[in-house]
Amino acid sequence: MEQSPDQPQTDPTAEAFAAFQTWTRLFGKAQQLSHEFWMRQKPQVDSTEPDPLGLWSAWAQVAAGLANNPEKLGQMQAQFLKDSVKLWQSFLQPGDGQTAADGNGRDRRFSAPEWQENALFAFVKQSYLLTSDYLMQMVDSVDNIDPKVKAKAEFYTRQFIDAMSPTNFAATNPDVLRKIAETKGQSLLAGFEHLLNDLERGRITMTDEKAFEVGVNVAATPGKVVFENRLFQLIQYTPTTETVHDIPILFFPPWINKFYILDLTEKKSLVRYLLDAGFTVFMTSWVNPDSSLRNATFSDYLIEGELKALEVAAQICNVKAVHTVGYCVAGTALAALLAYLHATKQQAKVASATFLTAQVDFADAGDLGIFVDEQQLDTLERLSEEHGYLDGSYMATTFNMLRANELIWNYVVSNYLLGNDPMQFDLLYWNSDATRLPMAMHLYYLRNMYLKNALVQPGALTVNDTPIDLRKVKTPTYVQAGKEDHIAPARSVIKITKYFRGRCASSWRAPAISPG
Repeated sequence: MEQSPDQPQTDPTAEAFAAFQTWTRLFGKAQQLSHEFWMRQKPQVDSTEPDPLGLWSAWAQVAAGLANNPEKLGQMQAQFLKDSVKLWQSFLQPGDGQTAADGNGRDRRFSAPEWQENALFAFVKQSYLLTSDYLMQMVDSVDNIDPKVKAKAEFYTRQFIDAMSPTNFAATNPDVLRKIAETKGQSLLAGFEHLLNDLERGRITMTDEKAFEVGVNVAATPGKVVFENRLFQLIQYTPTTETVHDIPILFFPPWINKFYILDLTEKKSLVRYLLDAGFTVFMTSWVNPDSSLRNATFSDYLIEGELKALEVAAQICNVKAVHTVGYCVAGTALAALLAYLHATKQQAKVASATFLTAQVDFADAGDLGIFVDEQQLDTLERLSEEHGYLDGSYMATTFNMLRANELIWNYVVSNYLLGNDPMQFDLLYWNSDATRLPMAMHLYYLRNMYLKNALVQPGALTVNDTPIDLRKVKTPTYVQAGKEDHIAPARSVIKITKYFRGRCASSWRAPAISPG
């Protein structure tokens, strides 16, 4: 068919040559970026621990458990084969009945229309979902091994399944293929550059961190530091009302993140809300520890930290008691401090205690408990030994693994495969602002809370050489738990009401803002 004289003339050879030049430049640029990245890297020390997480050991026990029940294994394999054949039939003969794995329509990973409308992509998705279900069923069917080993195997199996999602690979993600075509490959180059930058930083970039500055557009509520020691600075915020309530409020934020989660932005600031309600507000800002704090203990964080902040706030406001708020791990510490104050007849220093997503009973602490056993504590000790602290990136990665699809693979796809620049999100900026953890205190906390669950055992722990018992606490308390909290599950947080003897109110909220 001849082209109309009005239509632009195209030269297929010239178009092919131009495309070749484009891809040659892209590969050349990618090679240059890769070379520059590796030239900047320092040699890394190889780990001498073959299985620091106990992953292979857990899977080996699952395999042994399956082998000990060949009948059940055979039934599952037969069902998997039956479903696989049904899936192939639906692919080869579309429209001939329901497929073997329809999947979850609410799964945001498969929101692109091709996953439903294109036969090949639909088959890939359904194959993945079918195999994922089969793998989880295999692990779940084993009932003759230690429950904690089984929980670990289930967790890491989910991690493997999430990592192998077809949405995480360029060739099997229709959104990625479409973006490559639209940008003529420039999206891949941008994604590769993002990847190298993040490898050098040692973490995934979740937000545009240049868009935020502490004291400017986050943590911007006016205030000043009124006290400091080796563990914390005490911030007193500027009142916004002509008169204030007599009793101030003192916040203990988690020491695993920065204080400004409670003063994020003007519209997301609990601090500003309380100031406008006429309260005097204090905030402890925990130090980001260096090697000098390698031997700082849990007791130190209570006596030199929370108790000292409590006494300074009371002295400044010339009152005998202060309202306290403990968030996450600092709430766990506040519970221990209350028990210590009751044991030493100092309970009158606290007017009330509010606990935000804080646990004291760790018997049902969720997936985070999977990371805590003696083998993994030994690994953490080795990682902390050189500097006397654990780098914040390790804890951040652990928290992200608890919601891998939302907090890891979502950004892998967006940043690396699609080549998108990170969006601006204040909460994720705070989440990325991780802090280090002093060696002695960190290991003590994990061993005695998660591993031994000692805080709820009367007299099992001591603070400043004083045995403590939560059942002696009569301070009025309020407990908040978040239904969607993946770090401090609501079912675990709410157990705090079983131990205190004072007036206690509680509430459930969803979603919760959790550290990590």
